[in-house]
Amino acid sequence: MVSEYPVSSTLMEDAFTIVPRLDRPSTYKDHQYHGSTEQWDSDLSKTTTLYVGNLSFYTTEEQLYEIFSKAGEIKRIIMGLARNTKTPCGFCFVEYYTHGNALECMKYVNGTKLDDRIIRTDLDPGFREGRQFGRGRSGGQVRDEYRQEYDEARGGWGHMRAKQEEERQRQQDESYEAIATVPTGAELQINSRLGPSSPPRDSAY
Repeated sequence: MVSEYPVSSTLMEDAFTIVPRLDRPSTYKDHQYHGSTEQWDSDLSKTTTLYVGNLSFYTTEEQLYEIFSKAGEIKRIIMGLARNTKTPCGFCFVEYYTHGNALECMKYVNGTKLDDRIIRTDLDPGFREGRQFGRGRSGGQVRDEYRQEYDEARGGWGHMRAKQEEERQRQQDESYEAIATVPTGAELQINSRLGPSSPPRDSAY
């Protein structure tokens, strides 16, 4: 019996694919994209732009040109910046001249290592002014807001953890404030199992 519902060519292709295609975009959709799902898919099908993530804060534009130009001629690279400091914050957009070059990059550059980090590329519907800035509350990337581990290449602690460390240090400074004056009758000499901390004073006979 023939089904009355047509099977899309994409599903049929997936059913007979043993090795997943490397030039396919992820299932992620930018929540700030103004358009339908169909328009999103249409834009990706002809885009020449890639979103690149998981970069070190210290990776330079020259390094990016070196590795991404291996997939084709680059039109421009837009570095991702922290909104407040205007310093690199771990992502960028790479624009090629052709859609084919963008797909080549997905095949051969995605998942490679740069500055000891595995970089991730994804097809992007196209750069618009303002997208070069981080969307986190601190001005950087959202993923770095909640990072709990220390990552030197991503600026140290995540923003939330850094705030926690600052608060812990503040409380410690308040709790262990150095004594400015010595109370009457108190001895400056402190004895312990390791011996006196300062030479004993001369005793009066």
